[in-house]
Formats: sequence, structure tokens, C-alpha cells
Amino acid sequence: MGNRDALSWDLFCSIQKIEMFIRCPKRGFHRSANSIFSKIGRTASEEVILQIISSKCMPILMYGLETLPLQKSQLNSLDFVTNRLFMKLFRTTDIRIISLCQELFDFELQSVQLERRCKKFCMVFYLVKFAF
Repeated sequence: MGNRDALSWDLFCSIQKIEMFIRCPKRGFHRSANSIFSKIGRTASEEVILQIISSKCMPILMYGLETLPLQKSQLNSLDFVTNRLFMKLFRTTDIRIISLCQELFDFELQSVQLERRCKKFCMVFYLVKFAF
């Protein structure tokens, strides 16, 4: 029974480390997105704001996440960041409108991006592993 408790404690600690690893990029994303909003405000079009955010803020949020085994709740937490950004930008809380705007502006949720990036990471890792 002691071995099982140690294993569950190790699992708990690893989940906490992953949560901490996700919390810091989210904070950095919000800091940089709010900086962009404060500098350009509502003077720029939504397209320009989304282009700046996708090129400057999204890399902060997504850096290194394809290497982690994320749970569904953690992926939802990352998707929430994008949904809240769209809610703030388009001044609505209706998730149907937000989904439509994301589709029209061709803005993928983090869970979709991470799925694609994880497949690419695993394929490269597999190729490198068997290349030597």
C-alpha cells in the first residue's frame, strides 16, 4: 500500500508542475495582450489586433506545450484564454458569436493547434530516435 501512495503522490506532484507550467504562459499572454490593447485600443481594426496578438502573444502561450501530456481540463483552460480574448475584442459573451468570429477570422483554438503540433513533435521525435 505504501508503494501505491508514493505513486499517487508522484502523479499529484507531476500534475501540479504541469499546472504551474501552464499558469505562467497564460499570465504572460494576458500581460502582452493587455499591453497591445492599451497601446492601440479600439483604433485598429479587429483583423489588425488579431494579427498582432497571433504573432506576438500566442507564441508566449504555446511555447513548449506540445511536449507535455495535457489533460482535457488543461486544454479547455487554454481554449478559454482565446475565447475570453474574443469576448473582450468583440464585446460579447455569446459563445456562438465567438465561435463564428473565430471561424471567420481563421483563428484556431489552442487545443486544435496543440493536437497538430503534438503529432508533428512525435513524428520528428520518432524519426530522430530511429535515425541513429
